[in-house]
Amino acid sequence: MGIDVSKEFLDAARSDLPSPWRSANNPAGIEALVRQLQKLQPACIVVESTGGLERALLNALLDADLKVALVNPGNVRHLAKALGFLAKTDAIDAKVLALFAEKAAPRLLEKRSETQAELDALVTCRRQLVKSKTEQNNRLGTTASKNARKALQAVVATLEKQIARLDARIRDHIDSNDQWKHLDQIIQSAPGAAGVLASTLLGQLPELGKSDHREITALVGLAPFNHDSGKLKGKRSIQGGREAVRGVLYMATVCAMRCNPVIKTFGDRLLQAGKPWKVAVVACMRKFLILLNTMVRENLQWNQLNLVKNA
Repeated sequence: MGIDVSKEFLDAARSDLPSPWRSANNPAGIEALVRQLQKLQPACIVVESTGGLERALLNALLDADLKVALVNPGNVRHLAKALGFLAKTDAIDAKVLALFAEKAAPRLLEKRSETQAELDALVTCRRQLVKSKTEQNNRLGTTASKNARKALQAVVATLEKQIARLDARIRDHIDSNDQWKHLDQIIQSAPGAAGVLASTLLGQLPELGKSDHREITALVGLAPFNHDSGKLKGKRSIQGGREAVRGVLYMATVCAMRCNPVIKTFGDRLLQAGKPWKVAVVACMRKFLILLNTMVRENLQWNQLNLVKNA
């Protein structure tokens, strides 16, 4: 099944029926749709990411133990064009989503606890405020008017206070959960991995320690993709994955390339071999993530890793 989510409506389509049907995108409409789906028990329900409008529906579907996947709208649109669906309406989108569920077999979502969802929301809010603070600081650098600068400085000061409050709330939220507190200590034992990276991994990468190194790097978008054709061997590149996690990991890795002996040695070897800076950083990000994944999976602190002991 596919469900197209808009602000007012939910358009649902089955892969075995030609005509979609519409429900209101409100608590009553979601409840009625979920009851219908519980009777049908579809093999997979696909919903597009729509900037948060889909969150209430996803929570209701997961609470009802239905199999649901959240997918990238760009991937679905590529499928629509390939199948000749050039027009775009809510009904057509729902039908294409049902076809996507059938053909692509996307990764199913796992039900998250309320505490997991709360940590995710706090980490996301902090990242948004940090981005806004950076934007205002950039405007300060190009503003000459004293009154305008005072206004921007007041905004920056307010954002800094809110970020500090969020940091405290995130820390309290992690410390209130014994398992998270333990995992936080494991992650932060690695040189270069501070509190922001630890909270981001705990809140937005719950698969950490539960997946192998190929799966975890693919989830974060660090798996290199080939670009080969015939005798041509193109450059490998990364794409997709969880951009927010990758951004935080990037900054942590740049730090680790200076202070973490394992990552520094690895990065220096790549740079000395002539690899471009960004290529070396991405390779170090992948290695750093794999090491963190191993630490969480094996319940080991950084100094307990054989790789670190041997080094």
